[in-house]
Amino acid sequence: MRPVRTLIIGVLALTSAIAIALPSLNAAADAASSVHYVALGDSYSSGTGTGSESGSCEQSSQAYGPLWAAANSPASFTFGACGGATTSSVISGQLSDLNSSTTLVSLTIGGNDAGFASIMETCVLQSDSACASAVSKGEAYAQNTLPGNLKTMFADIHADAPNARVILLSYPHFYDMSVAVCIGLDKTKHTDLNNGVDVLDSVLQTAAAADGATFADARGQFSGHELCSGDNWLHSVDLANISESYHPTATGHKDGYLPVFSSAASSVGQ
Repeated sequence: MRPVRTLIIGVLALTSAIAIALPSLNAAADAASSVHYVALGDSYSSGTGTGSESGSCEQSSQAYGPLWAAANSPASFTFGACGGATTSSVISGQLSDLNSSTTLVSLTIGGNDAGFASIMETCVLQSDSACASAVSKGEAYAQNTLPGNLKTMFADIHADAPNARVILLSYPHFYDMSVAVCIGLDKTKHTDLNNGVDVLDSVLQTAAAADGATFADARGQFSGHELCSGDNWLHSVDLANISESYHPTATGHKDGYLPVFSSAASSVGQ
């Protein structure tokens, strides 16, 4: 009889465990189903570089925002991110997607304000000193002008979506500096570009903290998967398709941005 008794006890224990687990699972599902999510921002949010972009904004279902929505089934999802966006174009062209029901907003922004495209073009085509000068100019803009732009943008987001948690994601480093040899730009330019990213992300983090927004730093998640790493989650320079250069691949969104955003958004709706 002992084997039968043991089996019965085991079944009862399993049944109890399932009964305990079900309320928490239901609570998680209920939390997700109450979220009204709007994804705003620039090309790092629209999905440029994922290989499945469409439309003038280069939106992709493989960007971290749509991936999160597909995995979590929020009550509503609106995809407003657009390649080339700046803080001012977010204000003028993307905030109409927000309303008092919005509970979650995500975005990457600031790179185009600081002259991302121009800096990249200079660093790819010109000398180390020209690259350093372009990066320095972008850093100065990020430190002196961008904070005011971000403050205005955040105020407008909160005015349109007063009940939303706003998550501002960072930009990843472009280059793995632990690699001794890397074909392409030299190490001086790699260093300058990564330092420029750090300056910009520092400005974004400070602005988010001042606003009460959540800053979600993706640099650690991308570590070991930058350019030169041999397992790149970013596109290297491609003169035939310049728009996707330095942008995350589909893997970069799925394994880089998505986990960072998911962690930051995990308590929304609970």
